[in-house]
Amino acid sequence: MAKPLQVEVYNPNGKYRVISTKPMPGTQWINALIEQDCRLEICTQKKTILSVDDIITLIGDKCDGVIGQLTEDWGEKLFSALSKAGGKAFSNMAVGYNNVDVNAANKYGVAVGNTPGVLTETTAELAASLSLAASRRIVEADEFMRAGLYDGWLPHLFVGNLLKGQTVGVIGAGRIGSAYARMMVEGFKMNLIYFDLYQATRLEKFVTAYGQFLKANGEEPVTWKRASSMDEVLQEADISLHPVLDKTTYHLINKERLAKMKKEAILINCSRGPVVDEVALVEHLRANPMFRVGLDVFEDEPYMKPGLSEMKNAIIVPHIASASKWTREGMAKLAALNVLGKIKGYPVWSDPNRVDPFLNDNAPAPAACPSIVNSKALGLPVSKL
Repeated sequence: MAKPLQVEVYNPNGKYRVISTKPMPGTQWINALIEQDCRLEICTQKKTILSVDDIITLIGDKCDGVIGQLTEDWGEKLFSALSKAGGKAFSNMAVGYNNVDVNAANKYGVAVGNTPGVLTETTAELAASLSLAASRRIVEADEFMRAGLYDGWLPHLFVGNLLKGQTVGVIGAGRIGSAYARMMVEGFKMNLIYFDLYQATRLEKFVTAYGQFLKANGEEPVTWKRASSMDEVLQEADISLHPVLDKTTYHLINKERLAKMKKEAILINCSRGPVVDEVALVEHLRANPMFRVGLDVFEDEPYMKPGLSEMKNAIIVPHIASASKWTREGMAKLAALNVLGKIKGYPVWSDPNRVDPFLNDNAPAPAACPSIVNSKALGLPVSKL
């Protein structure tokens, strides 16, 4: 058993014991729990990633629910421990749940929550930021200035690529991919090519309408095309990846597909690290100095493959796509309400991507769990609100 961990306790006499494995942004999530008679214990141990034994220690003999993080390994041992302690609810403070063995949760009757619907715009904004930073070589130029190397303007100094009139490619045109596409099309007047198994009708209508607006004002209209294959996108455009991670998307971008891209293309990944073969990417960056990449996620997070950090044509940031104040506070509140809702016996919200009613500061949150990924497996009722 792991040693006792430092915790901060709120509402010590509360009826329901809820654990948060990490401090989370804001206070709304804390208030939502303690106002509903929860004793909240927040682990404040100075340790980035808690081990399974650490979390078992936190759970103890009685625990009604846990709010955890995507860095934690939620499998058989943890769900067994939570079930033995009387717990019926766990929520990731994340939209993804690759760290969760949902089958194990089903086995022990534990509801698994996540936090979709609140990350779309902020993730798309980071993808757009990385696109602009890579195209204009902003990080390289910043490092150059800080090193005291600038001694005057030169015609060839940090020449990058113009986005206006170029083609942005999106692989996976779901909510985030479509939001990113809209930003790039409207913000930089880029044409769009996308690949998705499902037609992105709303996105297509948006680009068409914006193209008509530009044409009516005497400008070159933007265009869109739905590619028949992913390779078509790779060959024609800069790329932003937004697929989910599963067996079909593991190493989606590998050595062969990187070779199909333009020599000066820009690859952006704010989705899941293992979608990109990082070893192949390092080799490609080394062989093609004008090829650039912006990464928010990594194959073996928090580690990077050897050589990646040395690449001047790579912009690397530590999984901060959702790191806007509004989004992170919203994620914390949604995770807390998932756990609270299950404890209280509330039904599951019918549309997990429509979360505004839960984040309204001026009205009580609906009596529902915002998003439970295994609600059907557990036979949980759906809210009629």
